[in-house]
Amino acid sequence: MELINYFQYNSILILTYFFLSVGTLILKYITLGKSNTLLFSSYRSSIFNPLTYIRLFTHVLGHENWRHLSNNFVYILLIGPMLEEKYGTYNLLIMILITAFVIGVVNSIFGNKRILGASGIVYMFIVMSSFVNIQTGKIPITLILIFIFYIANEIIDGIFKEDNISHLGHIIGAICGGVLGYLYYILGNFNIFI
Repeated sequence: MELINYFQYNSILILTYFFLSVGTLILKYITLGKSNTLLFSSYRSSIFNPLTYIRLFTHVLGHENWRHLSNNFVYILLIGPMLEEKYGTYNLLIMILITAFVIGVVNSIFGNKRILGASGIVYMFIVMSSFVNIQTGKIPITLILIFIFYIANEIIDGIFKEDNISHLGHIIGAICGGVLGYLYYILGNFNIFI
């Protein structure tokens, strides 16, 4: 029992997000992928199906396999606790939900793929990390460089590569990170959603 005292659930939102995603992956294996298709992927479907609206948010929990999940959560577990400390659990949750929704809607309108995974959230986190130590009236050079490297790379890959990766989701995630980071800087919080 004393061993438990040495561990700290140090980032409530990030760790909960991780464990929910692991649970979703286990459920995917148990249901032979049906749970991902039904609940944890976003794709164009009938506007009269209530699950369409749920999937606009839950697609960021689903992953194809352990490699897919671990590739995303290496970044989320690295950057997320710093962002949760800076922005607060509530504000960061709102940012994740907004980003998931925007990615889901854009994919439903313009995409022709079934998307799932936390990579859009990863891109949001990477861009938002540049806002952590922003000073009044100054644009962080790291923000500009991140946008150049990540966005340019995703645009090039999206045009020239044929793969199962949602490059549009990555770009939208990065844009959301920039917009939401800037809005937080201006507003100080997202209590407008209460």
